[in-house]
Amino acid sequence: MRIELRPQRRDDAIEVIKVGSVLTVNGEVFDFSQMGEGDTLPNSAIHSEWFAGDVEKVDGELKIILLLPNPWNYSPEQAFPVPLENVPDGPVVFPAPLPEPSTEATAEDAE
Repeated sequence: MRIELRPQRRDDAIEVIKVGSVLTVNGEVFDFSQMGEGDTLPNSAIHSEWFAGDVEKVDGELKIILLLPNPWNYSPEQAFPVPLENVPDGPVVFPAPLPEPSTEATAEDAE
């Protein structure tokens, strides 16, 4: 499976779990196992705000485009994400944001 990411500045989060051709996105299950070689499922047929394009099956691989919510402290990896290739089963790992400033550092800066 190949997952392309479309970054979008927003404060919510996405959690995706992959099992074969099934994705669970924030608790909602999307089963693409019935797709055959060369099939395209139009984005309009997928009733989820998280899908940002058609789902295709090319050369035996599902190609999916998902929105990637970027928090206020987004990292360069989130702003310009590379496609996730050969995504293994389990929780999908997305690029992480920059660390939030610690409250200790803020207190030291104030002195």
